[in-house]
Amino acid sequence: MVDQGNVADHASEGGKARAESLTPDERREIARAAANARWEKAGRPPILRATHIGEVNVGGKLIPCAVLEDGTRVLSENGITQAMLGSRSGASKRLKRASMKDGAPVPLFLAPKRLKPFISNDLIDGPLKPLTYQQGQEIVTGFSAEALPIICDIWLRARDAGVLQEQQLAKAKAAEILMRGLAHVAIIALIDEATGYQDARAKDALAKILEAFIAKELRKWVSTFPVDYYKELFRLRGWKFPDLPADQRKRPVLVGKITNDVVYDRLAPGVRQELNRLTPRDEKGRLKHKLFQRLTEDVGHPKLREHLASVVALMKAADDWQAFAYMLNRALPRYGDTPYLPFEG
Repeated sequence: MVDQGNVADHASEGGKARAESLTPDERREIARAAANARWEKAGRPPILRATHIGEVNVGGKLIPCAVLEDGTRVLSENGITQAMLGSRSGASKRLKRASMKDGAPVPLFLAPKRLKPFISNDLIDGPLKPLTYQQGQEIVTGFSAEALPIICDIWLRARDAGVLQEQQLAKAKAAEILMRGLAHVAIIALIDEATGYQDARAKDALAKILEAFIAKELRKWVSTFPVDYYKELFRLRGWKFPDLPADQRKRPVLVGKITNDVVYDRLAPGVRQELNRLTPRDEKGRLKHKLFQRLTEDVGHPKLREHLASVVALMKAADDWQAFAYMLNRALPRYGDTPYLPFEG
């Protein structure tokens, strides 16, 4: 008669021996395959792997970051939480659980109910949507790098509206410090430098970016630029913003040139040139369609909204056009420009 106990022991020993013979990379791939199987069963997208990792220093706060295998730059949820809240307090965790019960789950650093009016569904479904990725043998939750200025802006708008409690003002101050830090560095460039990703970019990266950003067919016109963009633009330029909606469409010619510089030249490399090439013009040389109508629904349009949110946040933080231009060139430089580096004499 076969001793079932001995068979089980031998099988266990064999499994341990096989596990010990695996390389670290093989163990990580097995762990990722198992996690992806669980994710697929739950109807979730597969987990991407972090190919480059590091830390960024924003306003004196170190936040773990990574570049995923599809090129997405992410900041860890724990890192953002530490930078914003200082610690994961029990009160904050209770707030997050309560928000999840309400059917609108938000990250811990945006859990206070007084922030809710400033968080739109577009943000929840866009830049504030958490990303799960594999870092080594760990499964990590993070957010797109573009989410950080949006998070800070939510806290600052709540403070400006006077809705925060006294004990929450310190969190708004932390958001202000982070926002100022972002005004001095371009977050994407900083992550690329911290992880070494800039040395590993594929030679065909530009072609892939254009394919992802620009649609082959014209999209239906939908109002995309927020009113705050134009209000802040007019304020910084010293122009009177029209009171009547009909008059708001009659904008100075310079607005278009500024928007090309502030938005499209900084959205992704080569995007504005390709949009201009694809967009027909009338006999007077004017564009027949809005440039954003050529942006793809899944990549180009969401990136435009995220970029506009960052631009508006910088506008609101500036007292005049010169200050805004300085912060914009530091935080969101044009693609192909040499980043501004301050040198002390």
